[in-house]
Amino acid sequence: MEALLIILLFYFLLYVVQMSRLAYGLGRVPEFELRDEAPATTFTIVVPFRNESRNLPALLESIAQLDYPRKRFEIILVDDGSQDDGQSLVYRWRMQHGSLQATLLENIRRSGSPKKDAISRAIPIATGDWIVTTDADCTVPVNWLRALNQFIRSTQSRMVAGPVSFNKVSGLLGNFQGHDLLAMQDATIGGFGIEMPFMCNGANFAYEKKLFQELGGFTGNDNKPGGDDVFLLHKAVEADAKVGYLKSREALVQTRTEKSWKRLVNQRIRWGSKTGAYQNDFAEDVALAVFLGNAAIILLAVLALSQQIHWMFFVGPFGVKFLIDLGIMIGANKLVRQRKWVLPVFSAMVHPIFTVLVALLSVRGKYSWKGRKWRSN
Repeated sequence: MEALLIILLFYFLLYVVQMSRLAYGLGRVPEFELRDEAPATTFTIVVPFRNESRNLPALLESIAQLDYPRKRFEIILVDDGSQDDGQSLVYRWRMQHGSLQATLLENIRRSGSPKKDAISRAIPIATGDWIVTTDADCTVPVNWLRALNQFIRSTQSRMVAGPVSFNKVSGLLGNFQGHDLLAMQDATIGGFGIEMPFMCNGANFAYEKKLFQELGGFTGNDNKPGGDDVFLLHKAVEADAKVGYLKSREALVQTRTEKSWKRLVNQRIRWGSKTGAYQNDFAEDVALAVFLGNAAIILLAVLALSQQIHWMFFVGPFGVKFLIDLGIMIGANKLVRQRKWVLPVFSAMVHPIFTVLVALLSVRGKYSWKGRKWRSN
């Protein structure tokens, strides 16, 4: 029992070390201040969608409100076999906003990833020097492109990751997702802060069209359903391309929480199933540390409840994890300023079980998403 206890505490220590590094990195990325700078960069906003008629109007309206010259950006929407009236909504919106350059395409499936296929379908006809991706269930801020333009010109970055937050957080499920997203924001920004970027979010992601072509696009990982963002980031890092994080509320994209635990688990399995294909050593190390640290907490709880170890061997690590995670969430919340931020103890109790469950189910690789069943392995 003593040997097992030492192993579990060691695993937990790995988690503490990695989270502390990322928390340190979060503070090293300065907040970007928007100035009145002339728009010079041309952008193509690419939005893959499937059965998103409920969400598309809000996204399209937010794009119509962008404070950026109409001649310097366009939007390409790619429909991946929708069975609702999403296309009709796009046609009506396009007629109402004739000054916007908007194109609607049908997706052409060429790989095991519909989203990568959709982006690859749009890029060859994109007229912008930069590709910007977001999701159909998001809304973008009015100064989104202005912030990207200024950041690109001032840092000479060739790829830029941006922040994402929820537009509404309520209830136990919503608050859990809010806390989890704050933790992921910390990991994302922290990686950039210690110059080891390994995470980003396709809901707010931009890169040079030329860089995408130089990297060979999604070649090499197009058999994985997800990862249109992370795999491309890893390719850019490996190629020594300059990548940056736009830490600014002016660039904060908002999205929706999942409405059920089942949908949330399926979403996270979709995200987690790509971990085994990572070509980035630091990303693998962080993923392993998170899994082992949370698994250690669960096993310590089981051993304490069965009175095989003293209860302090669970309470101590759990308290340390709670304080570290709370500090991480407070740090990340300074950027996203989530309006409701309650019940962190509930999240702290559920998070280890949720994380380990999703990791184990991700190895199996089966999940449902957007009305389709997937097997990523």
